[in-house]
Amino acid sequence: MRKSLLGLVLAIEAVGALAATPQTAVLDVQNMTCSLCPITVKKALEKVPGVSQAQIDFQKKTATVTFDADKATAAGLVKATTEAGFPSAVRK
Repeated sequence: MRKSLLGLVLAIEAVGALAATPQTAVLDVQNMTCSLCPITVKKALEKVPGVSQAQIDFQKKTATVTFDADKATAAGLVKATTEAGFPSAVRK
């Protein structure tokens, strides 16, 4: 029983090591004109499956998003902000 349990634990750790490394994208966001706009942008991004963090900079008009590339794409992030009324583009 102990050997089976140990084998299971080792297998789970191996799978965890293969998990995707989080990626970060910076989006230039349009139409943020008031202090409530960043809240809307953040909520839209956080609804995208795979997004683990979204930081919005109102002054710079950017969103820095950390996400799992196996679950989300930069195009999906752009789509989310655009559908919320804030068109964006990935900063190169």
